[in-house]
Amino acid sequence: MSDTVHNYIGGVWTPSSGKDAIGITNSATGEEIGRTPLSTRADVDAAVKAARKAFPAWRETPAVERVRVLMRLKMRLEEHKEELARSLSREHGKILAETRGEVQRGIENVEHACGMPTLMMGDTAEDIAPGIDCASYRQPLGVFGIITPYNFPVMIPLWFWPYAVAAGNTVVLKPSEQDPLTHQKIVDLADRVGLPAGVLNVVHGGQEAVEAVCDHPDIVGVSFVGSSHVAKVVYQRAATAGKRVQALGGAKNHLIVMPDADMDYTADACMASVFGSTGQRCLAGSILVGVGEAYKPLRERILDGASSLRMGDGLDPDTDMGPVISSTHRDRVKTFIDEAAGSGGRLALDGRYDVVDTMPGGHWIGPTVFDEVRMDTPLGTEEVFGPVAGLSRVKTLDDAIEQMHTTRYGNACSIFTTSGKAAREFRYKAGISMIGVNIGVAAPMAFFPFGGSRASFYGDLKAQGRDAISFFTDQRVVISRW
Repeated sequence: MSDTVHNYIGGVWTPSSGKDAIGITNSATGEEIGRTPLSTRADVDAAVKAARKAFPAWRETPAVERVRVLMRLKMRLEEHKEELARSLSREHGKILAETRGEVQRGIENVEHACGMPTLMMGDTAEDIAPGIDCASYRQPLGVFGIITPYNFPVMIPLWFWPYAVAAGNTVVLKPSEQDPLTHQKIVDLADRVGLPAGVLNVVHGGQEAVEAVCDHPDIVGVSFVGSSHVAKVVYQRAATAGKRVQALGGAKNHLIVMPDADMDYTADACMASVFGSTGQRCLAGSILVGVGEAYKPLRERILDGASSLRMGDGLDPDTDMGPVISSTHRDRVKTFIDEAAGSGGRLALDGRYDVVDTMPGGHWIGPTVFDEVRMDTPLGTEEVFGPVAGLSRVKTLDDAIEQMHTTRYGNACSIFTTSGKAAREFRYKAGISMIGVNIGVAAPMAFFPFGGSRASFYGDLKAQGRDAISFFTDQRVVISRW
């Protein structure tokens, strides 16, 4: 019998009051390795009360002392990096190279948040009028709610809560119910390095817990990452309740390949973008656009590379691609492929029936490639969130950019070229928030903002970087005459 994880409220691991729980599985074997409680509104309310109680003393703690806790946490995360990566591979399914990278990216956000004494400095100006001076101060706001997805269960929570608590706020985190085990270890490390009770609280659950976070009158702001549909609902619901909101959604990312690109390098980068993390990331390449003569060599290399990928347990160093998160998600991706093939999509490589014989209970779906994708079909416009590539052919760079704009999303895009002129033109006209030049996954570092545009993002201030500081603080402007 697997154990049910506990909530973390007021510095105490606390059983949920909810009666129901769902299984957490090892994605490669299908074995149940834990259970997540479906917490209630009462659980969320208890966490908010603990966070609200902790806020005054934490806010009055000097920023240099607050970040010393995060510095100790950063050191512990470094010490436990391999353990966390292996735990994440087990519950999510990613290969170790990917989970090690995710843990490292999370650590970098903790590291960046340690600069909060400087990052939240205000401004001053003397004599804005005779004898009158002006100064601005960044101050914390109170309790923030954070709702995070399954695809990066270590890194994405660390996009938010370290910045929030370093700035003097307190937090209620609702992680994904599908793979919460590894971040539980991080919360335990935070507790062990002296993060005061109530500063960080964790409530596990599903829709009821999410709605409670959006609605609770004592939560001042909500950070969310998930599908675009849910991001829009969270944005509207939380904003209606008077909260500030940053809601990051889905994507349909185009990778544009020019004829002058280094084709071997480009194909490798595109392969990693599309099939890395089994396609379960908002920065995954989805539509590979061959411009002019680039199409044929790109197609050949992608088909050859995709058909050669070795599926297996993420903990096996010989594995190239792991399973998807659940049997439900596997079936969803298969249905998408079925419908695309049934509506005229040219299926060049079919991964629907791929399995790993030694692990028949795993959530397997193999690399899949569609040829000559049309932009007036769901395959050309909708997010798959699985290992599915669509190949598309256009005549010019302008055609590629125009095609890219037919999708409602605006998360990331990339160009592969050796031409500075083409790269600049693409950057200038792309109209997408995260742009790669000869980069397959356009992921900003912790000190730059992360987030999309159009239907990929609802809100104003994004994750990470300066936007994180602005989101988790308010500027108070003081005008003084003495």
